[in-house]
Amino acid sequence: MHHDRPADDAAPGRAGSPHPFRVYAHRGASAELPENTLEAFARAVELGVDALELDVWLTADGAVVVHHDALGARTADVDAHIARAPLADVRAWDVGHAFRAPDGSRPFVGRGFRAPLLEEVLEAFPGVHVNVDVKHHHPRAAEAVVRLCERLRVEGRVTLTSVDHGLVIGMRKLGWRGALGMGQRAGLSLVALPAFALRHLPRVSDAVQIPHRYAGVRFARRAIVDRCHALGLRVDYWTVNDPALAAELIALGADGIMTDDPARVVAAAHAARRGA
Repeated sequence: MHHDRPADDAAPGRAGSPHPFRVYAHRGASAELPENTLEAFARAVELGVDALELDVWLTADGAVVVHHDALGARTADVDAHIARAPLADVRAWDVGHAFRAPDGSRPFVGRGFRAPLLEEVLEAFPGVHVNVDVKHHHPRAAEAVVRLCERLRVEGRVTLTSVDHGLVIGMRKLGWRGALGMGQRAGLSLVALPAFALRHLPRVSDAVQIPHRYAGVRFARRAIVDRCHALGLRVDYWTVNDPALAAELIALGADGIMTDDPARVVAAAHAARRGA
């Protein structure tokens, strides 16, 4: 499996923004196939996404594996913790269990879906930007991800991020030269700070990745987008599965849309972008 797309830095930005516009496939085309699998990523690329979004953990023997949860219970019906399991065990998990159809069935169980290594994803999709969310909040995991990406020389097409902003800062201190995303907590704090406080913020991240709505508060607002752009930060919203909402966010100036359902959102998002 090897999928080429144009280099990320060749993608033109939205009018008025220096940042390349992206529709991200959130854990791949996870509305159609088991999340965070090579098959889900391949389907997303086939549907025309600009980037892939995925999650990683470090196994007990030091492998960087693509998986969202700390445990295998939801995704594979296995009561085990990835950080305490060897790669061989995790590779044996049937992550087809993660997908539940509208009727409640699990149609992909027993069909060979496995959790890939991060390296496998990066090699399978060499021209695609990849947003890597480090779910394993430990400096050892962050260093493993940084060194892997450096070895593969993918700094120009990988954004590293984590909800643990201390981990994001740590990745920059490790010498990571690629883009860094600001996770939800740090991003929401940023948009809530008074203007005078922003001048004293250390510049670590390159992107703010936030929900369009959280705890009853709407963050899909032009003032928030403009504030982030004034700080030189791109703005990516998640998780957006409604084409109309995607178009609304783009009209507000969003640089990226993260979606589970590229089949519904990609065409609408790019049409909205052309009209922005």
